[in-house]
Amino acid sequence: MIDILITLFYFIVALTVLVGIHEFGHFWVARRCGVRVEQFSIGFGKPLFSWRDRHGTEFMFAAIPLGGYVKMVDERVGNVKEEDIPNAFTSKSPLQRLAIISAGPVANFLLAILIFWMVFLGGERGVAPIIGEVESKSIAEQAGFESDMEILEIDGSSTTTWRDVSQRLFDFIGYSGSIPFVVSYPDSAIRYEIPVEVRNWLASSESPVPIRDLGLMPAVIFESLIISAVDESGAGYEAGLRANYQLVSVNNQIIKSVDQFIQVVSASAGRAVALDVQIKLDDETNKFVEDQIIAIPRSVIRDGKQVGQLGIQLRPLVTYPESMYRDVDYTVISAFPRAVEETAATSLQIVKSIGKLLMGDLSPKTLSGPITIAKVAGDTARSGFDNFIRFIAILSIMLGVMNLLPIPVLDGGHIAYIILEMLKGSPVSESVQIAGYKIGFAMLMGLMFYATFNDLMRPF
Repeated sequence: MIDILITLFYFIVALTVLVGIHEFGHFWVARRCGVRVEQFSIGFGKPLFSWRDRHGTEFMFAAIPLGGYVKMVDERVGNVKEEDIPNAFTSKSPLQRLAIISAGPVANFLLAILIFWMVFLGGERGVAPIIGEVESKSIAEQAGFESDMEILEIDGSSTTTWRDVSQRLFDFIGYSGSIPFVVSYPDSAIRYEIPVEVRNWLASSESPVPIRDLGLMPAVIFESLIISAVDESGAGYEAGLRANYQLVSVNNQIIKSVDQFIQVVSASAGRAVALDVQIKLDDETNKFVEDQIIAIPRSVIRDGKQVGQLGIQLRPLVTYPESMYRDVDYTVISAFPRAVEETAATSLQIVKSIGKLLMGDLSPKTLSGPITIAKVAGDTARSGFDNFIRFIAILSIMLGVMNLLPIPVLDGGHIAYIILEMLKGSPVSESVQIAGYKIGFAMLMGLMFYATFNDLMRPF
């Protein structure tokens, strides 16, 4: 229960920051364009508390923390006093209205740049893309990858860290053809080209992890496997597994990786598996007690295959050899372009994801809703402040990009209407706008329900 409350708290904190910044962007530019703002709300519904400034704007926090709004004087939504008409949103020029509407997403991008700038002031550390293991019978093994190889390039783009590899491979989800790799062996300057043949790669996967799905595993030192969460309706909970238990072995095999454990459980649908666990008794003394738990994974269908599932989330504890770390230090000045670069790259990644979803190259089951976002917010907060604010930066970028989509109701839809007005020399008819808003609202509600359904159906 406490974990749920903590997760909810960090979710509300993240959402409040993001919505507040977004709406402040609209508010700040509206004020400078001479538009009178009647309300600035974080959340919807009944106000919990509110106050007014000297301009008469009511600022409030409402009961439902799932968004916010800035209410401006607008002739389209009610009668406007004659003396207020010059200060109405509809009385401003198309360029001024365009600036007001665009300011929300822009504020989200600026927040991300600020967060990344602060993060990069502490330096940047990445792990060299040196292969530890190549999974047997995997795509990577068939292509000719070997342990200790370092991935230098993918499709002409350099890869200095595993993060770079993951980002480059994402572009090939849904792709059919050859993915060109350039690799080298340790202590060798010779570069080798390895083409990897794929067909509709990961297009139907519910949770694609390109590096793992190729069959590549980084060179890590595996220390232990911790259960981070347990579904109370799952087979693991029924057998006695609980959060923070350390998994030692499965069917008398010492656990050496997450993939090894998942493979054994997946292949054991409806059959008992013996799990040796260590249970921490005291955080201060670091005392453990050992136990063996017999669990029977339930049969579920995943990616069209019948697999076993325990209903647990795993957190591997791994370390990397110090020689594999790549460190970069930044000054107050040099950290800024790096922050802009990171924001731009993340934005492009999100745009590509949307494109892949629309083209059918990425499964719609990858869409996540508020439940998953809340969980990730809680997990990143527990893992450290840096991770949490990075998560906020990424969410801020997602909010900015999503709001720029040309869907009525969203900022992008309003921008589209204003651009059409500028092109044709007159406003888009009110009936067309209303129809568009209804369609856009229906689309957003449908998308939200589908994403939430994915959250509920997503296996532990």
